[in-house]
Amino acid sequence: MKNEIDILQVMRVFEKIRSQGEAKDDGHYLDGVTARSDFDGYTLYLSDAQSTLTVFFHNKYHFDYPSEQALEDFTKRLHAIDKNH
Repeated sequence: MKNEIDILQVMRVFEKIRSQGEAKDDGHYLDGVTARSDFDGYTLYLSDAQSTLTVFFHNKYHFDYPSEQALEDFTKRLHAIDKNH
């Protein structure tokens, strides 16, 4: 799988999790995904149990995942949140 994402979709999902998700110590949680940001809001983190997507200033991003299947599961979660909320 190629590591390309729709950054606008990621931003939408981040905001949906922040506005509709459950507030926790480490961010907001919705449908298996946690959303949080750094202290100044320029770096965003979306993660599930296995994978993390970090979005940096100027829409640069980095995936951290243990396997292609974990990445695929993570991106499916993001798509589902975008579609269903």
